[in-house]
Amino acid sequence: MLVDSHCHLDFPDLIADEDAMLANMAEKGVTHALCVSVKLETLAGVIGLAERHANLFASVGVHPDNAEVEEPDEARLLELAAHPKVIAIGETGLDYYWHKDAPEWQRERFRTHIRAARRCNKPLIIHTRDSAADTLRLMKEEGADQPGGVMHCFTESREVAEQALDLGFYISFSGIVSFKNAEALRDVARFVPLDRLLVETDAPYLAPMPFRGKTNQPAYVRHVAEAVANARGANLPTIAEATTNNFFRLFKDARPS
Repeated sequence: MLVDSHCHLDFPDLIADEDAMLANMAEKGVTHALCVSVKLETLAGVIGLAERHANLFASVGVHPDNAEVEEPDEARLLELAAHPKVIAIGETGLDYYWHKDAPEWQRERFRTHIRAARRCNKPLIIHTRDSAADTLRLMKEEGADQPGGVMHCFTESREVAEQALDLGFYISFSGIVSFKNAEALRDVARFVPLDRLLVETDAPYLAPMPFRGKTNQPAYVRHVAEAVANARGANLPTIAEATTNNFFRLFKDARPS
């Protein structure tokens, strides 16, 4: 039993063959997936997937890369987060790779998401790229430890992971952990406590080995879990059980009633 804790199933490469994608998930023992929002203009598609399938969930947020989109305020995020299938706020965060001038609008958007998450008490899904120091600083300043959340698609250092863990956050690994040149990241995967690990695909991006370069899908989260298991000297069932339990512990609104 595995859970894909972060994917974008509404993107054209995946939604075009929705039934096959879900069948592949089931065949590989991937029982649930969290469909993550990147902008409000496409949120209806994300929530629609979650409404159509009992084993899919949704988040509400605007990705830090997206500049020319509807800018959310706290009230709007709270309104949208009230939907019963919405279990998280995000993805949100900072990305200085694409925005090298470190724009203030990006930091203000991140603050807005953290404040909304605090008010609705739903976990944050945090994206950080070339911006770890500011990401952690804003998390601390805005009290992100209150709702908690996950550092998604983690590619940062052990020191960054340690600070995020100290704030009560979970660390999620994507297919990158399976890449040949990712030994430093596998060191982080060995360091993170078992009860704070999550696995994800970030589909349709970042397909793990042996599918690197192809369209990713939730079924491939099994290969991510295998890479984490190998790095830790553990077996797949141990990682599968832990990451599944961790998902439902963090995302409380996903728990069966």
